Amino acid sequence: MSAQRPIRRPLEGSYVRLAPLTAEDFPQLYRAIGHPEVFAGGYGGGPAGCPATEAEFVEFANHYYERDTNIVYGIRLVGGGNHDLLVGTSTLGDFDEKNEHTHIGWTAYDPRVWSTAVNPETKLLMLDVAFAHGFGRVRLQADSLNSRSRAAISQLGAQFEGIVRRDRMRADGSWRDTALFSVLVDEWPAVRAGLEARLERFGGTPVTVEGRMSPPASSVRS
Repeated sequence: MSAQRPIRRPLEGSYVRLAPLTAEDFPQLYRAIGHPEVFAGGYGGGPAGCPATEAEFVEFANHYYERDTNIVYGIRLVGGGNHDLLVGTSTLGDFDEKNEHTHIGWTAYDPRVWSTAVNPETKLLMLDVAFAHGFGRVRLQADSLNSRSRAAISQLGAQFEGIVRRDRMRADGSWRDTALFSVLVDEWPAVRAGLEARLERFGGTPVTVEGRMSPPASSVRS
């Protein structure tokens, strides 16, 4: 039996809640991820693709997130003083139901929640949905130069498959090599157990966002 594309619905976790991203979310998402350090690792085509203003980000988002064919989630915190704060986005897409393949990608977070429970629980929820709907292989990938993202994918328990050379053009015109990873359905029980163990170490304490990040100076309007 072939895999079935999941329906668009919220995914509830202990630390985060994932809900289908809407255009109304774009200004808040800009405040979360519209920062050079997010795009520096290759997101959105790399540093040259980082929008300078909220309006430019909205235009970028309308083209970058394929919400008609993929399931694009907005990621919000659960509990604590920052409850319901939008801190990032990730997508389940590139559905190939016949071959039971799908892809988790287009992921970006507010730098203030890096190295918290946000990423492992986000991936736990999304992988669970993919495998529950009959997919046998979930692809994850990163710019080969992005050591931070590659390490984060490895920590999820995904297996490194190799480098796809000259895979796509960056926003500055250079060519990106892509580091390719995957999780197979037979590996999912062990990967899930590992993610659950990581989340237990956070002790159920809600993720808090310290300080306030300002948009790049060029985007501040008088």
